[in-house]
Amino acid sequence: MTYKVKDTLKRILNRKYYKLVKTIYLSILSIPFGYNLNMLASIYKSDKWGRHYFTKHYSTHFRKFKFKRIKLFEIGVGGYHHPDIGGNSLRMWKRYFPFGRIFSLDIYDKSFFEERRIKIFQGSQIDESVLYKIIEQIGEPDIIIDDGSHINEHVIKTFKILFPLLKTGGIYVIEDLEMSYWPDYGGDSENLNNPSTMMNYFKMLTDCLNHKEFIKPGYIPSDFDKTICSIQFYHNLIFIFKGINNEESIFDINNPEIILAEKIQI
Repeated sequence: MTYKVKDTLKRILNRKYYKLVKTIYLSILSIPFGYNLNMLASIYKSDKWGRHYFTKHYSTHFRKFKFKRIKLFEIGVGGYHHPDIGGNSLRMWKRYFPFGRIFSLDIYDKSFFEERRIKIFQGSQIDESVLYKIIEQIGEPDIIIDDGSHINEHVIKTFKILFPLLKTGGIYVIEDLEMSYWPDYGGDSENLNNPSTMMNYFKMLTDCLNHKEFIKPGYIPSDFDKTICSIQFYHNLIFIFKGINNEESIFDINNPEIILAEKIQI
């Protein structure tokens, strides 16, 4: 749909009917590309492909959910304060998951973009009461995507609240890790070990995967130790997989003789 056609339709139709025409047009245009997230992102004008290159990784990890009745919860609708701009990624997800229900949260009122199988809430991504109410209403999500404020403190706090509420077997995704290095977002490009940045926070969580190897008598595993079973890092993108992380060490780490390093002949 060219800009000239768009402008003409916007002048002739009100917002509601323009949205309906656009929805039908994009649905028809996307028919041959139901499996191709790169093309769906291009059709629905999502920045997850083209500006970023996220959809190729989403295709890899989300394929198993394709025809399941999943619940996907994405933080951030897009368009900032403009009430009639945004929702592109939500429509892309709706098209990719034909039996899925898509939920979203935004600090601004984005209810204009609600449609069948898309429900949008308004509130802050770090407001615990808002997040708990949403999950209570929709149930455990299978997928959570944080594409919200990208403020480091917000991303970390949101993860601490929502990951425990993610369904076992689900995936938690954080986008736009470049803000981990941008001072205005609480990032740091000077001290790359700064524990307050989201990149370092999630790097530290990789130790959860090996908590059975800790030589710490009396150590009590955290909930993250017990439920994070894999973490995948990409450029500006992290996938965290929730499961049961109870694989035992192959060694008896409580035996002092076992954990002593053997002399190596050089």
